[in-house]
Amino acid sequence: MDSGITRKIDDLGRIVIPAETRRMFNIHEGDHLNVSVEGGSILLRKVTDTCTFCGSDTDVSQFKEKGVCSTCRSQLRS
Repeated sequence: MDSGITRKIDDLGRIVIPAETRRMFNIHEGDHLNVSVEGGSILLRKVTDTCTFCGSDTDVSQFKEKGVCSTCRSQLRS
């Protein structure tokens, strides 16, 4: 997907992701993005919360900076 938008890198190496693109990918202030290289391309991927115990990404809440899904939370209570 080529949006046709170009951005200039500032003196600290930062770029601004256009608001339309952030809305399209549900990216908000404070979200984490993974930066990787594949071939000759730089890829940005939004990091989603995953459960520390089972790896699920469904209904994950933070507990002491660790993700825990609802299934594992209920098992921890038992």
